[in-house]
Amino acid sequence: MAEFEGKGKVAVLKTTPATVLEDIEKLMKLAGFEAALPKDYRTGIKINISWQTWYPGCSSTPWQLEGVIRTLQNAGYQDLVGVHNDTVVVNTEDAEINNKHKLITDQYRVPCLYLYNEDFEWVEYRSKKPLLVLDKVYPDGVFIPKALVGMNILHLPTVKTHVFTTITGAMKNAFGGLLHRNRHWTHAVIHDTIVDLLAIQQDIHPGIFAVMDGTFAGDGPGPRAMRWHEKNILLASADQVAIDAVSAKLQGFDPLNLRFIRKAHELDLGIGDPTQIEIVGYDIETEPPWNFRREDTFASKGQHMIYHGPLKPLEKVLLQSPIVPWAYFASNFYHNVYWYPFVGRKRVESALNTQWGQLFQSYGDGSVVMPGMEPKTVVQATVGLTIMTMAALGAFYMLRRRK
Repeated sequence: MAEFEGKGKVAVLKTTPATVLEDIEKLMKLAGFEAALPKDYRTGIKINISWQTWYPGCSSTPWQLEGVIRTLQNAGYQDLVGVHNDTVVVNTEDAEINNKHKLITDQYRVPCLYLYNEDFEWVEYRSKKPLLVLDKVYPDGVFIPKALVGMNILHLPTVKTHVFTTITGAMKNAFGGLLHRNRHWTHAVIHDTIVDLLAIQQDIHPGIFAVMDGTFAGDGPGPRAMRWHEKNILLASADQVAIDAVSAKLQGFDPLNLRFIRKAHELDLGIGDPTQIEIVGYDIETEPPWNFRREDTFASKGQHMIYHGPLKPLEKVLLQSPIVPWAYFASNFYHNVYWYPFVGRKRVESALNTQWGQLFQSYGDGSVVMPGMEPKTVVQATVGLTIMTMAALGAFYMLRRRK
């Protein structure tokens, strides 16, 4: 049983570009951030990066990061650090510039930890209670960054759907911080992985908090190839289960039908039943239905075949062997070579004409990186297609041999 300040309480506010920084401070106070985050510990701000290219609703917004830093500093939090990790398909160094995160952390003199650097020590986590799946996925030990142990953590997710978990939010934001580059090994059991990660967080962090940005929100095949919507909403809570449940409800999903929320609720790691959650600030019952949908991309359909479909017997060969780079190339090819230049770029151009798009553009020198079919991506496409073809032929051959 987890008992903590703010359990079962979620603050929600409507906002505008003109008032968003002040609204974030008001929001955090409504949610009781000072009671949740003890000031005598370092506070890590886990910035969400889902793509190295800016796309509405995809990654933490610069105003979300700025509002949180300002609020913390105004309240006397002296020791703040940004927390970044990378993935096999996202370049964090480019991402924090293109999403204008580095601009904010530099402006407010907040240093950042880059957990993918070799100088960070990863230590084995020994759970006091049985884990659901992580010890089975990693039989040689579950390793976490030593730098995060004993630190407050403040998550900066956005309101969006996800191809594997239906919605993604505060709970899944730890996925990109606590686990190393092989975290894609957990995708077949992603719901229970997220629950394990929350249990670990409640063990190693003195305080946990989340501020979720729904100024732009995304539905469809998240976290990247989404349809964006202006929703002008902000959420905050010390309860990672409750804030995800409220986000799910806003999007039009039953929170308790999502395994990671239901399981965390059953284990009493937080409150996932909307009828038991105290919402302060904006009355979400007055919000018109969003009717968001979880959808798949061509790439995620292939991943589902590996994790839960006919290619399941080849999961370790395809994703945990020397041929695994085929999967990275497949994802990069789909999102960076095909989808963004031919679909996403037009959506970004349209988003830049909105109030939130104009606010994003106003940060820094006003530039927005919108990649197209450059020579580098053409080379990537050629290499990616070659590797994908070889991997497909190899998988077909191995399936034939199994018969």
